[in-house]
Amino acid sequence: MNQSKINNFLFKNITSIRGVGVKMKKLLKRKKIEKISDLLLNIPRGFTDRTNIKTLDKLQIGKITTIKVKVIKYNFPRIRNLPNKVICEDSKGRIDIIFFNSREGYVRKILPINSFVVISGKINFFNKKYQITNPPYIVPYEKENYVNKIIPKYSLTEGLTEKNYRKLIDSVLNSIQELNEWHNNEVLKEIGNVGWLESINEIHSSKNSDIDSKFYKRLAYDEILSNLLVLSEVRKRVRKIKKKSKTFDNLYLKKILNNFNFTLTMNQNKIIKEITNDLKSDHKMFRLLQGDVGSGKTIIAFIAAANVVRSSFQVALMAPTEILAKQHYTLAKKIFKKTDVILDLVTGKTDPKIKKNIYQHLKEGKINFVIGTHSLFQKNIHFRNLGLVIIDEQHKFGVKQRIELSNKGGKDCDILLMSATPIPRTLMLAVYGDMDVSRLIEKPLNRREIITISKPEEKINEILIYIKKKIKEKNQIFWVCPLIEESKKLDYSAAISKYKDLSKVFPKRTGLIHGSLDKNEKDEVLTRFLKKEIDVLISTTVIEVGIDFPNANVIIIENSNKFGLSQLHQLRGRVGRGEKQGTCILLYKKNLSENAKKRIRILKSSNDGFFIAEEDMKLRGFGDILGYQQSGIKDFRLADPIHHENLFKIAEKNLKVIEADKENFLKYEFLLKLFDKADIINEINLD
Repeated sequence: MNQSKINNFLFKNITSIRGVGVKMKKLLKRKKIEKISDLLLNIPRGFTDRTNIKTLDKLQIGKITTIKVKVIKYNFPRIRNLPNKVICEDSKGRIDIIFFNSREGYVRKILPINSFVVISGKINFFNKKYQITNPPYIVPYEKENYVNKIIPKYSLTEGLTEKNYRKLIDSVLNSIQELNEWHNNEVLKEIGNVGWLESINEIHSSKNSDIDSKFYKRLAYDEILSNLLVLSEVRKRVRKIKKKSKTFDNLYLKKILNNFNFTLTMNQNKIIKEITNDLKSDHKMFRLLQGDVGSGKTIIAFIAAANVVRSSFQVALMAPTEILAKQHYTLAKKIFKKTDVILDLVTGKTDPKIKKNIYQHLKEGKINFVIGTHSLFQKNIHFRNLGLVIIDEQHKFGVKQRIELSNKGGKDCDILLMSATPIPRTLMLAVYGDMDVSRLIEKPLNRREIITISKPEEKINEILIYIKKKIKEKNQIFWVCPLIEESKKLDYSAAISKYKDLSKVFPKRTGLIHGSLDKNEKDEVLTRFLKKEIDVLISTTVIEVGIDFPNANVIIIENSNKFGLSQLHQLRGRVGRGEKQGTCILLYKKNLSENAKKRIRILKSSNDGFFIAEEDMKLRGFGDILGYQQSGIKDFRLADPIHHENLFKIAEKNLKVIEADKENFLKYEFLLKLFDKADIINEINLD
């Protein structure tokens, strides 16, 4: 098969492989395998050693073992639900091969009487007899080599067997024996000096699927590079867009600052200057404002909004929840009270008549600044002259959604995204390479650091006394539990159970919020808490991002050792957002693991979200850290920023060489298709 045929073959639908019918297609789709190339990129997650060949007198219960036996007798019961049994033997003994949910004809076909076969499976012992139940491998003697080896173990769905999957993999690998290399010798030397085809064969046929093997690293490098290539191309296309530059003075800025008795930090002033330069340029702004919890991102966004309104453009700010949108609206009214900025709020609960009126005013340009939820971007909303879109808590947006967002409002509309989810520096390029990034690290001068202490669960009575004292001092309390309901398997505290207990201690002054409540129920509870009708709010982690409760100054986190560092930091950031000192109490159970002890020590020693995110990544890996799964990093199937940090650096360096040469870029078209990046470049038009 020549190069172009191989390329076409790899991107064909999985049904073009012999043996893949409607049923198997559905099973493979559950694992996101739809193209032939998807099969190859679903790499083994370990290996099973089936070289352990034993005679029937040397069997060990519970061990995966390969045996060579003769089929001597069938037992097909005529009672429904009883298993089929085949008795086999060698010179040393006998064994029962048991089949549940199998047809008689199928058993006779794979185990003909008097045939010699190789069987591999886990050894069990039942009724004083050895047995193997539903063995994954049964082959004739002459095919022993297919079983008698170390066999890759894949993450598969129910109904899809390892044996069938291996057949598909082998079929594909046999069809692509030649494939031209796309990296030059210099790059190959940097990434292990192994080709792509050699690597993919090794990964699927030996123990070389370990994350640190040179073959795995080669494939991970290609994935990293494909990601950077698409972000680079998107960035170039965004920067090509010519827009009408915005012109404004500092009149609104001075009025806004005069409304408050605080001074902006140097960090805030620097970022305001960066955003101002973007707004005044003739290139479309596409910027991420990334700030730790409580660092003052909102005031920066409002200053940018004021300047855009001063330039005779409209501004739209979108928040992820109704209560956060209302909170932004309330703050904006205070900030803009001495300006002529005309504000309004649109949420799902806005009265239809009022909503219709707001839509008309937006179309006519009578409203300068509108705040709302995602409903702001429905098709029936039209702006007269939209000049800036601000998205709060944008960590749920992947690269494709960000591009679609950049098209809102036309070419004259700038985009500012905000996130309180700290991303370690090693991930910034990989996740946000299509955007300019401003990092807000310095905290406002009036913001006190949160005191973090840890306590064993046995001292809960001391904590209840402390809480009663804090409530008398007019403070409110968050009490966070990992689960909604009690679990028989997991010894975690449950929010519902804790709510019942604390309701007895603080009658009529407790509230409960968790992910199973619908949106209206959540908003109602949070509004009551905001109005100080609730003293103690028992919650799962749904309160971790966004909303300000200035009177909430204590947070208790149960089973704190079960949370990641970044998530604990986000939860801690819900308190101490007013003038009073915030306190975070980490409750833990006995016998903490070393990692759990490290996490608690790190959190007690620092309030820096970026440092904490770095440490979290070192301790746990990037895959399950708060926010990364939503931020686009989930698209990495192979690459790991901890193990492959050096590969990210090599890819960044080589990206600059590729960007300088358009023909060079075209060489990597296969790579972009392989990792499903080509459609982002080809389908979305930014011009």
